[in-house]
Amino acid sequence: MAEQLVELRNVSRWYGEVIGVNRITVTVRPGITGLLGPNGCGKSTMMNLIAGMMPPSQGEVLVLGRHVWGNPEVMRHVGYCTQVDTFYEKLTGLDFLTSLLMVRGYSKQKARAAAENAIARVNMVPNMHRRIQSYSKGMRQRIKVALSIAHDPRIVILDEPLDGLDAVGRIEMISLIHEFGREGRNVLISSHILHEIEAMTNNILLLNGGYLMAEGDVREVRGALSRHPHRILIRCADPRHAAMFFISQQHIISAKVEEGGSALVLETRDIDKFHESLNRLVLEEHAEVSLVTVADENISSIFGYLVGEEHVQPQ
Repeated sequence: MAEQLVELRNVSRWYGEVIGVNRITVTVRPGITGLLGPNGCGKSTMMNLIAGMMPPSQGEVLVLGRHVWGNPEVMRHVGYCTQVDTFYEKLTGLDFLTSLLMVRGYSKQKARAAAENAIARVNMVPNMHRRIQSYSKGMRQRIKVALSIAHDPRIVILDEPLDGLDAVGRIEMISLIHEFGREGRNVLISSHILHEIEAMTNNILLLNGGYLMAEGDVREVRGALSRHPHRILIRCADPRHAAMFFISQQHIISAKVEEGGSALVLETRDIDKFHESLNRLVLEEHAEVSLVTVADENISSIFGYLVGEEHVQPQ
């Protein structure tokens, strides 16, 4: 039987009258698990609880079979990449990681070696001697991921790890996350984009309104979402050219240039075919794409719809 590295037992966390997560009981499977849900559904709260960043208001959060809150020995086995950027901006990427590893008790020599190894894994070696204040959003994301793995944790928690990365960066990060899984780590990744999660794992936890609505195979959630159109925002060098390229595709419902001509908003019913078309746009049309993200502000209503599906019931 595989070791249960992460387990939540009837866990709730509230902030005054606001519920973060509510009565969650789940064992996170070994390997890669996707935490899926709309913004504000409780994903970050759940990750903070597992990382030992906050105590549960009720219930138990166990990591390696022990309570994680207030337990530094357990927390040493957890690596956490948060959504929030908190850096010493005037340090270089290498000095930032080295300094924090020394705070954890590493000697300067071992800290530098571990920092260099982690930086190499996220493809930041050419930029590791630059000050963080000069980093792009994608570089900042990479250095946060490097920090989360520099101490060789058994459990890696990544909150929206693809945020801020360009198309190539996303492919590289997805490949790296697969490597973490093959190395035997427990990896928990959050996203509000189904396609991102499915590129990394078939195993998901679906949250909505602080509740765990479903766990298991991603295909059931995909089947429900496929009946709803997806709105996608693309920022690229030439949105009008991209619009002409996409509008010729049968799976595209609409294409509209917005944000003063700097972005394109598409609507599609087939997210897989959209990503195939996006790859062709970049590789064949040589389009410079800087951002691809969900544009639908009504994504919460889609998850609300899933709550009503027969195969997605509250625990």
